[in-house]
Parts: sequence; structure tokens; C-alpha cells
Amino acid sequence: MAYDTNNIFAKILRGEIPCIKLYEDAHTLAFMDIMPQAEGHALVIPKEPAITLFELSDEAAAACMATVRRIGLAQKKGLGAEGIVLMQLNGAAAGQTVPHFHIHSIPGSIAELRNPHASVMADMAHLQAVAEKIRAALG
Repeated sequence: MAYDTNNIFAKILRGEIPCIKLYEDAHTLAFMDIMPQAEGHALVIPKEPAITLFELSDEAAAACMATVRRIGLAQKKGLGAEGIVLMQLNGAAAGQTVPHFHIHSIPGSIAELRNPHASVMADMAHLQAVAEKIRAALG
């Protein structure tokens, strides 16, 4: 399947759709998931267009992991999370719903995931407040 430049994450990267940004550098963007599975659920995406890990360059994959580590540490510090669930799905058959590579960074434990993936829209004011805690922990 060819990369769809009109997927929601591509539109976020182009600034066509807003997001609650946590962190951005030359290679990645981290932002709050608007349909979180748990408090503080964030997404990390590469700026490079790729649907799955297997289409992503080694450089973009490494940049994503560095950002995931940074976000996870901030979630632990800012939200007092004891654990972080990292989830990454490759292809629709695996449950991937947005055709742009992304990694979920979810504070808590796998047993605490309260909502099914992409099912309940968050209150934006609450999401913004949680994002402030994570951003403050980023320094």
C-alpha cells in the first residue's frame, strides 16, 4: 500500500489539524492521543512518511525511539507513573488504525488500559492539563 499523504498524522505534521503537542524536534513529533486508553496516553510519530516500522529508515526509527524515551521519562516524572506501556502496531491486520508509523506511550500497566483503542474522545481541557504536567517534566 502506498503512503497516504492525507492521513490524519500527515495533516497534523503539516499543521492542517491541531494537536496537543508535547515535544517536537527535526525528526519527530510527540502529542497527546485524543482518544486515550489511559491518563497521559501520548503518541510519537516520525516526520518521515512511512506506514509501518518496516518502511521507516533506520535514522527515523532511532529518532522515534529517542523521543519515546524522552516522553516516557516525562510521563513517569510528571504523572507519577510507575510503568509505561509502549505499543506499536504494523498494518491494519495488526490493528493499526492510522497509516503512519506511530508509537503509543501509555502511563500505567497493561491491566489498567481502561478504554479500547480509539474509542472514547477525551475532554480537551483535561487533556491539555495532563499535557502541561508532561511538558513541565520535559524541562
